[in-house]
Amino acid sequence: MTKSLLTTSASPPFTKEQVRSSFNKAADTYDGVAILQQEVCERLLERLDYIKVEPQMILDLGAGTGQGTLGLAKQYPNACIVAMDLAENMLKKNREKLSSQFGLVQKVKTLFNSNQRHQFVCADAEQLPFADASIDLIFSSLTVQWCLDLPSLFKEFRRVLKPGGLLMFTSLGTDTLNELRASWAEVSDKIHVNEFIDMHAIGDALYNAQVEDPVIDNERIVLNYQSIKQILIELKAVGAHNQNSGREKALTGKKRLQAMYQAYEKFRTQEGYPVTYEVVYGHAWNPKTPIQNTCSTDGDKQTSISLAQLKSSLASRNTKS
Repeated sequence: MTKSLLTTSASPPFTKEQVRSSFNKAADTYDGVAILQQEVCERLLERLDYIKVEPQMILDLGAGTGQGTLGLAKQYPNACIVAMDLAENMLKKNREKLSSQFGLVQKVKTLFNSNQRHQFVCADAEQLPFADASIDLIFSSLTVQWCLDLPSLFKEFRRVLKPGGLLMFTSLGTDTLNELRASWAEVSDKIHVNEFIDMHAIGDALYNAQVEDPVIDNERIVLNYQSIKQILIELKAVGAHNQNSGREKALTGKKRLQAMYQAYEKFRTQEGYPVTYEVVYGHAWNPKTPIQNTCSTDGDKQTSISLAQLKSSLASRNTKS
């Protein structure tokens, strides 16, 4: 059985409202400190260089302040891009960034075409507000880890992707922030660091979604800081500080904080204080032909076929004939 975040405790480790609030507050400081996030986004964009696709409709899921949206707009200049995020303040930054790069061009195009090239949507990834089979490419960098139910998430991806559509995403694995987690564990029994999903659980959920050619791999990126305080400041500035429901509710005392600092000293190297990020990469294709999902209902077999996929398949056959 695929393990989702919901199975790790009686209650969800965080709420969507907590995530939204955190990233809304971080919108003004995000770009100045999101070194890891920017690097991972660039690496995911680079992977698209090796895949031959010409998407007309792209969903940048968890678009944030717009690095991925901007990169996609440059890579696929003729595509319509929907930038979607849970935090409206992030989307405002995204719109400003895209407007400053393509503002004049967009105004000229609008004179001849009333359709807006790029759109901005504030919504939840697990409840996508899009029609079935309407998206050619889902691009999502470091958003999956903020979703609570992977099976439902990948089911939504399958629903909105067109037959033959592509999913490209990154997430964070369980080794992320392991130095900080281990240091806090020496001085407190409370949860002080966000917990992330195991790469194999992500792979299982992707496989169970019945996509074609699913691929999961990972890498570790280590950032080095000159002080532990700076690590904590930057985690908060990117909106990624501890959201877990089991976290310490009261303010952390100075003595306990200093004890954590001392525990972190054992990880120190000549380069500074390391912070490890396990980055999980995934990509897969939505099947070009309808998939028949067989389940048992009162002992009888039942076959379920996506209506959107069936229509597309029939249209394809009629075209060939």
